Amino acid sequence: MIKICKQNQDDILKKIYSNEFDRVEISQSNFADDIILSMYNNGIIDCLANSIIDKRAKNTTIPFNLIMILSIAAKMKSKTSLSDIPYAITDHRTLSKLGYNIANTENGIMRESSLRFLLGKYDSEEILKSYNNTVQKYIMKNSGICPDIHILDCTEISVNIDNKNYEESSVTKNKYGDADRGYKLATLRGLVNDTGIIEEIRFGAMNIHDFKLSKEMLRTTAVLKPGDILIEDRGFLDRDLINYLKIKRGVDTFIPLKTNMTAYQIAVTAAQLDNVWEEHPSRKNHKIAFVSDLGQYWTGKNGDDVAINAVVSWDTDSDNFFVFVTTDTNVDARQIIMTYELRPEIEEDYRQLKDFWNLEDFKSTKLNMITFHIIITLFGYLFFQLYILTSDGEKYTHKSLPIILKNYQSKQMPYLIFYANSEFGIFSIIEFAKIYYHCCDNSQERLGYLLC
Repeated sequence: MIKICKQNQDDILKKIYSNEFDRVEISQSNFADDIILSMYNNGIIDCLANSIIDKRAKNTTIPFNLIMILSIAAKMKSKTSLSDIPYAITDHRTLSKLGYNIANTENGIMRESSLRFLLGKYDSEEILKSYNNTVQKYIMKNSGICPDIHILDCTEISVNIDNKNYEESSVTKNKYGDADRGYKLATLRGLVNDTGIIEEIRFGAMNIHDFKLSKEMLRTTAVLKPGDILIEDRGFLDRDLINYLKIKRGVDTFIPLKTNMTAYQIAVTAAQLDNVWEEHPSRKNHKIAFVSDLGQYWTGKNGDDVAINAVVSWDTDSDNFFVFVTTDTNVDARQIIMTYELRPEIEEDYRQLKDFWNLEDFKSTKLNMITFHIIITLFGYLFFQLYILTSDGEKYTHKSLPIILKNYQSKQMPYLIFYANSEFGIFSIIEFAKIYYHCCDNSQERLGYLLC
């Protein structure tokens, strides 16, 4: 049972005087509440109302975005259990803005079974698509965000290797040669100022190849537009797709070549023969050289191969060569290198999502519950990135949420939140002092006991 709780100051005041309230809580604020309040003030919370088709009964009174925002708040505050969700927001400012909460009295508590029943109405694909739909159609549009540079990558999401109950998981060998069970997440990250947002995702079993998981996303995603740049790793090398992106979508790709490719060998040989090297823009022990017209040495199956140029990066210490190519024929060696060096930003996203946001901390083996956990984590991380773009949050650029939370000191004066049945009211300490003064002895005695 999920029970709505509305703000009603007048009724709660009467029930305090008559000693009929259920309980009282002290407003508690932390950095996560600042983020959520900022998202509300900037219209982002309203975007969640359109996140997914509501399959509940037509007479349902609980706004879907309230369930979503409480779930996101719980994730941001490291509350891992589903039963923690009703307690996720105790900040008086946010509750006052929302005007709603989920009842968490003994008779109306939101149990894990309540959310499981609700999510049981959706399959995993619907849940995953809700993230893409909300981010692209509502949040990015609402915020005026339209990135020109995008980074594609995949990350493996591990679960207990011995638990075969994780639905649609698979077992494969990790980079260390050890067996690993789990899933794979493909993400498209758009760069925005000094940060970035995850614009679109795909999800599959761990043994699916990165390119296979991501190919359809690149061909159809709405976030790529003519003139954009796409940065990829070697796992996405596919000449026909690169041609398609350039010809059909007007998107230029930046990608490294593998050492066994003819184009790689031709580029290194040409750079050595020309012997025209310049300083690497960021690595002292590297030299770089520009090589043009490599298209004929890397061909696709469908023809119509677009022109590609390359930069060869020479590690003079180890005498190794790295080749990066692009379909943008208007950039030089230095620009190719500097563009590709933006790629590690998505790896930092993955590190934070796993180490700080507990992306792999699943409480269920059901696929719809797993995907719900993933999108709620991604929404929380997105809120943090969007907050950094605001004037209040820009000072937190390049800092992780756990470190900020650890050092955060609230400047808010304490407020009291009173609950009674399906209503709550918020009162300042001064307001409460006046209320207490006019209460009967029984109410004063109970209030004193509760607040001790």
